[in-house]
Amino acid sequence: MAKASTSTSAPNTPASYEAAVLELEQLVSRLESGELPLAQLLTGYQRGAELLKYCREQLAAVEGQIKVLDEGMLKTWTPE
Repeated sequence: MAKASTSTSAPNTPASYEAAVLELEQLVSRLESGELPLAQLLTGYQRGAELLKYCREQLAAVEGQIKVLDEGMLKTWTPE
């Protein structure tokens, strides 16, 4: 009997922010190198746009959580 998938994410949704950034970096490298055939350029560009949107959404979500944690006041981060 086949085991049902417990994942609720779409098949093209990256597993994490880091995975999305890695895939985006690899895709940009392939696009810039001319490695992709013309027929795949549009598909690659569209996937890149999806990854960029995902990353921006993840960053916005974390920023929202930071605002809540800092009681609505964003503080300047300084490395220790």
